[in-house]
Amino acid sequence: MPIITLLTDFGSQDYFVGAMKGAVLSNNPAASIVDITHEISPQDIRAAAFNLLAVYKEFPAGTIHVVVVDPGVGSMRRGIILKCAGQLFVGPDNGVFSWICEREENSLAVHLTNEKFFRHPVSQTFHGRDIFAPVAAALSNGVDLKEFGPVIDDLVQLESLQPRTLDDGVTEAWIIHIDRFGNCITSLTLDYFAGGQIAAGAKVLVNGHEVSSFREFYADGGVEQDGLFCLFGSAGFLEIAAQNSSAAKILGAQRGQSVILLAGGEN
Repeated sequence: MPIITLLTDFGSQDYFVGAMKGAVLSNNPAASIVDITHEISPQDIRAAAFNLLAVYKEFPAGTIHVVVVDPGVGSMRRGIILKCAGQLFVGPDNGVFSWICEREENSLAVHLTNEKFFRHPVSQTFHGRDIFAPVAAALSNGVDLKEFGPVIDDLVQLESLQPRTLDDGVTEAWIIHIDRFGNCITSLTLDYFAGGQIAAGAKVLVNGHEVSSFREFYADGGVEQDGLFCLFGSAGFLEIAAQNSSAAKILGAQRGQSVILLAGGEN
């Protein structure tokens, strides 16, 4: 059975998610629908982009991911299909797929213009039901990608995930996500800790706080309840955490906050 995932900011108290599922199943009753999450904060494109980046590799080749976090619905923003990493992504062209494109490099995008694949009439406030869900169902039925519209190469991009090297040689990253536990997920990956930097005393600076403790898991090492530490989380990024507490609250941190990495031996 073809797999279609849904990731939205619709929540669960309204009919929106159910309507999207109905639109899929009306076009392909054999589809297997998987909910990634519907609890993205309203209009939070970056939270959607991060959650999708963290989960898409867990699905088999050919999976179709529908992402509807769409503050521009009804405007001139484009609807697209993206083919990348052996999977398909359907949703608005607002940057929500750009971090996957940056990681994978090779991708093909199509502008959704062929209205024969849409549900009619098309509501100007609910493209999730009327455009993206029916298009995903058509893809799951084997319709060729290029039947949906022209190939495009100018997708909207969010800021790059790549940390940068400052003039003094230190590395600047930033917090790209804060999860429900208050863990601050940074744009740093293990690649930035080569050569035994952690053992040599690497540390990160965030909002005036210095964090030099590195752990393998959240309860590792008997850290004090409010003690901050770093670890590499399941999404592959360096996280700043606090055992049984919110690192974000302790740091007074927000998404987008600068994170400075000092290599071992630097002050």
